Order: sequence, then structure tokens, then C-alpha cells
Amino acid sequence: MGYVWDLFVRRTLSISVELTMVKAIQSLYPSIEAVRFTNSGLEATLLAIRLGMAYTGRPSIAKFAGHYHGGHEQVLVSTHAVTDDATHLKKTAESMGLPDYFLQHTEILPFNNIEISQQILREHHRQIGVVMLEPLQAGYIPARQEFIRRLRDLTMELGMVLVFDEVKTGFRICLGGAQEFYGVRPDLTALGKVLGGGFPIGAVGGRHDILDLTSPRRSQGGQDVVFHSGTFNGNPMSLLAGLRTLEFLQQSGNYTRLLNTAENLRRRLQAISEAQGLPVKTVGAGSIFNLVFPAAPDGSDEEPLDPVVAENSPRHRNLRGKLDFLLMQHGVFSKPYNRFSVSLAHDATAINHTLEAFEQCMASTKTTNHSSSKSL
Repeated sequence: MGYVWDLFVRRTLSISVELTMVKAIQSLYPSIEAVRFTNSGLEATLLAIRLGMAYTGRPSIAKFAGHYHGGHEQVLVSTHAVTDDATHLKKTAESMGLPDYFLQHTEILPFNNIEISQQILREHHRQIGVVMLEPLQAGYIPARQEFIRRLRDLTMELGMVLVFDEVKTGFRICLGGAQEFYGVRPDLTALGKVLGGGFPIGAVGGRHDILDLTSPRRSQGGQDVVFHSGTFNGNPMSLLAGLRTLEFLQQSGNYTRLLNTAENLRRRLQAISEAQGLPVKTVGAGSIFNLVFPAAPDGSDEEPLDPVVAENSPRHRNLRGKLDFLLMQHGVFSKPYNRFSVSLAHDATAINHTLEAFEQCMASTKTTNHSSSKSL
């Protein structure tokens, strides 16, 4: 009897924590009417796709070149933007063991190009049930406001489920994520570990009529319900950590301080690089940004919103690779070529150490750049 009672109490407490988290999410994301918890952002994007295809009855999805949505088969296509020529994106498998089926049922769209995206979506509108994107590619390349607004209108017109993958942007550019930043409501939203304050968790939230497809009350048979289950879905440890994180961020002044810290770091990094004569551009929003070496040595080219330019510029790849390696030698780890994610754990001491290391490393990068300038 004791074991049964203990199990009952623990499950009751777990449900209470889940409901508290759902209410917290809904208060920040008006598009989220219902929620299903998962163990990770990968599982969240997987479930979002399954829900969207079940809701529309269509067998294919569309994703954007250069966008990463986890390591499952449906989205391991063109996670790097590669072109056949100046205008045509190449559809590529990003892993061995990927069946042709997933290439055949995934259309690739150009990010921030609504004209070509519209042509592809209209051409395949009978097959595409889900359109998924990172509102900020890789968490730092912003969608243009006009692009994301027209994409929302187009998917509604064509009856496609629009999914925002906010695993990277959720709570990091606004407390309400990219959808608050842009003022655009998707049909479904995928969230990841940020929801648990870094602990393993994920969630799919969105329209009630779509999420209701997972309800076991719909049927006793698998043909009438979207299967979703997992032993650790909504585990209370991750939920409690996430709730405490959200409470902290919502305390007066904390989120503003976070944004100010990120903006201060961006501004000073740019100033140092300009003083060194090897300017970088910081691209991003909120508390996340990346360092991009412009393709033009004098830094005169436009902000690199084009993902192909941002990822594939030889000059950027060369200089950024050298800079990341040197920063590690000075005690500052930035995932190679990847974005900077600022948190309130980065206090003044950490920021100043980063700036000092960056100044020394930029000087060394400049020296090696001059010695190998012919290769750039």
C-alpha cells in the first residue's frame, strides 16, 4: 500500500508541475493553445512533423536550406546550403543510411527568398503538408520581416502547417521567442532544452485542433490517433529547473540585463576588430549572435543574411577557424564557426576575459592573415 500511495503522490506532483509549465508557456506564447512534452528538441520537431502530416493528410514536408532540426531522417536533408549554380539549391543527404524516401518527400526552399519559396510551395501544394523553419537560421541569421509575414500568409492559403523550430530562439531573443520578435503566429512551435534551463526536455505547442490528434480519447486504434509516448516525457526534474529559470528571467530587470550584456559584448567585439583592421560583423538578435568575417576584406559588403554567403565564404571559414582555435588556447570556448549564446552567468569578469582574449587573438589572426593573404 505504501508503494502505491508513494507512486500516486509522485505522479500527482508531476502532473501539477506539467500544468504549471503549460500555463507559463502559454502566457509567453499566445500561439500555443495545447502542449505535448518530449525529451528533446529533436523529438519535438519529429512530433511536429508527424502532427502536421496527419492533420493535412499530405506525405511531404518543406524545409529551408541550411536549417537544422535535429538528427532524424525527415530533416537530415540540406542542413548546409549548397548550390548547383548561382540560383539553384542542391538537395543533399546529410548522413549515411538515409533512405531515398526522405529525399523524395522533402522539398528544399531558399531562406529569405519568398518569391522562389512561393513557386516551389505552389508547385507541390498537393504533397506538402508541413513547412518548417528556424526563424533565425542557426539561431543568428534573421528572417526578413516581409519574408516571414508572407510565408505565414502563403501557408495559410495553401492549407499547410507552419512550424517554427524555436529550439535555439525560444526565450533567447524575446521571452516569447521569435514569434514575439516578428509578431507572427505559427501553427506549431518546437522547443528544446532551453525550456528546462538546460536540462533535457522538449515540447510541441500550438493549435488545439492539431494537438488533439494525439488524444487517446479519439480512438482505440492507431489509424485515428497520432502516436506519441515516452517514459521521460515531461519529467519533473527538467520541468522544475525550467520553471525556476523562467521565474528568474521574469524578475524585474533580469531580462533587460541579459539583452544589455549581449549588446555590450557585440559592440565591443566589433570595436576591437575594427581597431585591429580586420573587422567582423556581429549578426543576430537578443542574446544570441555570431561573428562573421565579410567576404570583402574591407568589410564593405552587406550584412550576410544570405545563408550560402554566410556559411561558404572562404574568407570567413579561414579566418573564423583560426580565431576559434586561438580563443580556445586563451580559455574561451566557442563552438567552431558557431554562435555566441550569452547568459546571465556571463558576469563582468567573464565578459572582460572574453574581450581580452579576443583582442589578443584578433591580432594573431591578422598576422596569419597577412602571411597567407594570397589564399584568401
